[in-house]
Amino acid sequence: MQSTTKKFIQLNTSIPGPKAQELLEKKEKNVPRGPFNTVPTFAEKGEGALLTDVDGNTFIDFAGAIGSLNAGHCPPKVVEALKEQLDKYIHPCFHVMMYEPYVKLAEKLNQMTPGTHEKKTFFLNSGAEAVENAVKIARKYTGRKAIISFERGFHGRTLLAMSLTSKVKPYKFGFGPFAPDTYKMTYPYYYRSPEGVAPEQLDREILRRLEDFFLSEVPAEEVAAIIMEPIQGEGGFIVPSKTFVQGVKQICEKYGILFIADEVQTGFGRTGQMFAMEHFDVVPDLMTMSKSIAAGLPISAVTGRAEIMDSCAPGEIGGTYGGSPLGCVAALKVIEMMEEDGLIARANAIGETILSRFRQMQQKYAVIGDVRGLGAMCALEVVKDPITKEPDKDLTGRIIQECNRRGVIVMGAGLYGNVIRILSPLVITDEQLEEGLGVIESVFADVLNKNK
Repeated sequence: MQSTTKKFIQLNTSIPGPKAQELLEKKEKNVPRGPFNTVPTFAEKGEGALLTDVDGNTFIDFAGAIGSLNAGHCPPKVVEALKEQLDKYIHPCFHVMMYEPYVKLAEKLNQMTPGTHEKKTFFLNSGAEAVENAVKIARKYTGRKAIISFERGFHGRTLLAMSLTSKVKPYKFGFGPFAPDTYKMTYPYYYRSPEGVAPEQLDREILRRLEDFFLSEVPAEEVAAIIMEPIQGEGGFIVPSKTFVQGVKQICEKYGILFIADEVQTGFGRTGQMFAMEHFDVVPDLMTMSKSIAAGLPISAVTGRAEIMDSCAPGEIGGTYGGSPLGCVAALKVIEMMEEDGLIARANAIGETILSRFRQMQQKYAVIGDVRGLGAMCALEVVKDPITKEPDKDLTGRIIQECNRRGVIVMGAGLYGNVIRILSPLVITDEQLEEGLGVIESVFADVLNKNK
């Protein structure tokens, strides 16, 4: 156990330091401005929940590569497995000569994912690719074209995934036209419900609107699938009720529509279950996964009912680098860590600590309008006024920037850009977690005092 007196954050220079500044100048010259960066420095080393930059500054990482590092930076078991694999072969391409890790990982995911029915899995490179292929499979199986997603949902940046995504800026502005036969429905946001409307009332109303949508916009018999994040990630960590998620699933079953669970950010222990859908007692027809599946290596998966997955003929789905041996080997080790090192239980403990601290802060700072989360997927929402709930994007940005400057890496989220989200690795120690939360609270105090 780490000493409670040890400080993990070590800031040796201003940020960016001289080495980072030199690299920033090269980056500005050689890399387009489109790819966004949270912290203006460059990584030198990562270990567990800590990141050290090229100038020797050590940060506590509460972003986890946007939820890609549930197993932490450079987990030793994964690193060792990768080194061993590198001595065998790097990438013969599964479509040319197959390899065992691909099949072993598919078998494992078929066993782990919700539902006792027969399943099949195949692999790709990114979350967006998984979403695109899940939609392709749903259309192939059903013979239908329309796909319904939800407002504030995020499903990726490729054309179809971007079309399913809700937030216009920065993801969609100027990039149209978008893929046809994609539609969006309302998703519950209980904090911003109309005054006097209880969550169960809101759920009923939204589900009623979905039924009406089949009368007013697209008939149900032309809808191939509804795709849903069990908890909206980029949308602001919005947690729906079990009633709502089950209601959507029931509507899908009623009309022969496939239910796609986008678990790209919520999967692999993040929410205190291996997959977030387990909280809602709903078994999806298809599931997309990526991010924390392989400790940061690029790999994604689509798992689904065997008869649905087999609707595509040989050659109709796949990709040259899909399911790389390195990604598969890493993923198998990550799953082993999840099962043997108690990381799912750890997610719940982390979440309890974060939410408890955030609620205490909420009592002190009126700008914290809402605190929410599930497992270690936690967030707070910043507003100008707790009564009007007007979002405060500017204050949120200043808090995030100051946290990063003081050595705690956090990121924003939400349709209004006013949510601070926490996605720390599940291997974070109690001491690192407490130090990081202490920094966040001190930033709130200092920034708000400056505003007076």
